[in-house]
Amino acid sequence: MNIKSSQKLVEEALKSIETLDSIQVKKLVENNEITLIDVRDIREIWKEGTIENSKHIPRGMIEFWLDPESTYYKSKSIKNLKKMVLFCALGLRSALATKSLVDMGFKNVAHVEGGFDALKKSGLKVTIKQKK
Repeated sequence: MNIKSSQKLVEEALKSIETLDSIQVKKLVENNEITLIDVRDIREIWKEGTIENSKHIPRGMIEFWLDPESTYYKSKSIKNLKKMVLFCALGLRSALATKSLVDMGFKNVAHVEGGFDALKKSGLKVTIKQKK
């Protein structure tokens, strides 16, 4: 079977999306210019926490939650959104999710190089999310 690797998909996505480093993102957060979106699985967030004031939209649902024609559409997910900056653990899933949103027609979207790990190292505050 000849399939395109996940790494190749990420490489292709990176060519057509905006990538921000964690220092740029920290400044944008401090200036209240962006909405950070954590696309990691909820179990990762329970285990490691998330960046303070970020929104959680799981990678597997992002296209559906942000599509007004989807039965899964969550209007509150996009209410008052500024530029959306997506992150995952290391920056792979967020690159694919960002590419998907660009393909859907979203213009004001980017992803974080290095993901959650890089954001933590930049000094952004991590908050713990409790299981409901």
